Amino acid sequence: MKPRHKRFVFIGLGLLALGVATVLVLNAFQKNLVFFFTPTMVANGEAPQGQSFRIGGMVEDGSLVRDGDGLTVHFVVTDTAKSVPVTYKGILPDLFKEGKGAVAQGKLGADGTFVASEVLAKHDENYMPPEAAEALAKAKASGAQESKSLVVPANKKDSL
Repeated sequence: MKPRHKRFVFIGLGLLALGVATVLVLNAFQKNLVFFFTPTMVANGEAPQGQSFRIGGMVEDGSLVRDGDGLTVHFVVTDTAKSVPVTYKGILPDLFKEGKGAVAQGKLGADGTFVASEVLAKHDENYMPPEAAEALAKAKASGAQESKSLVVPANKKDSL
């Protein structure tokens, strides 16, 4: 075999190895990729069926119900526009409370209930996942436009 042919074989094997490595990395990345959806997006059918994803928003006041086994919890997550019921079996984080922000990871059941495998709570009163904060801001903005109220900030009242 000529040196030129040997070079082509080595280059071909190198490209083949690089291609196999790329496929394996992308496959692993795809399996671990988890998307975030708001309750409005889930209610509109934008969330994938049978795939794991995250849903986030505020835990509705009065929606937290514990089953007799002490581990199964039912609650409702809302973005103030739409709500999605969530079921979780496990120990909730200490900061998990009604009226506070939460993110749950799991799958959407056939009956529309989100079955969570993990529940995360915000770590202080100032933090909320950016996607959840944006969804709440949009929901509040659409609600404010519907009520057509004019709110003048306190620092602007003096200049009027």
